[in-house]
Amino acid sequence: MRILIVEDDLSLAEILATALIEQRYVVDTVSDGEAAWQQVKTVTYDLIVMDMMLPKLDGISLCKRLRSQSYGIPVLMLTALNNIADKVTGLDAGADDYVIKPVDLQELFARIRALLRRGSAQTPPILEWDGLQLDPSTYEVTYEEKPLYLTPKEYSLLEVLLRNGRRVVSRSAIIEHVWSLEDPPEEDTVKAHIKTLRQKLKSVGAASDFIETVHGVGYRLRQPSLHQ
Repeated sequence: MRILIVEDDLSLAEILATALIEQRYVVDTVSDGEAAWQQVKTVTYDLIVMDMMLPKLDGISLCKRLRSQSYGIPVLMLTALNNIADKVTGLDAGADDYVIKPVDLQELFARIRALLRRGSAQTPPILEWDGLQLDPSTYEVTYEEKPLYLTPKEYSLLEVLLRNGRRVVSRSAIIEHVWSLEDPPEEDTVKAHIKTLRQKLKSVGAASDFIETVHGVGYRLRQPSLHQ
């Protein structure tokens, strides 16, 4: 899941980004409404967390622009304005929910999960492939019911592969989906993460080639075995 944070308080933006990355989200940050608009036009986001008071284009105006251009991305508004009139204005502009500053991270996480569930109700709750199960709602991964403990990047990488199955995912596509735009890694970093992911899968009984390399192209999951 990819989240865009739109916040001109850079210290708060960094705190929120760090906390959300630890929750297994891919996060990009911008500091004004116009920059956010440009991001949304070029990158697909699952959710936007935006401040109401922003330079260049305020949060209310950005929300209205998004909705007028038929962007249905869930929007969670951050505001220090804790009164009914401001909440109504934001909701009427197209925001889906509110969190009042100072931000309580646990409340923020819960509201984000609720909005993402609402926005992806058609998505199967548990991803499965040949004995492997990944639950996006709890971040739990198991192979043949044995738990698999992954870093946030390993988890995100495995989720991308599970969502594609036998379709080959290029290294550049993995970078785009797993890393933020601010810190894209070299392709060798992707190789290193694939290597450790294979080792962890093998340690719980999965085949060493559970993740296949398609040379010169990328990676995919191997064909499921007929007999467990």
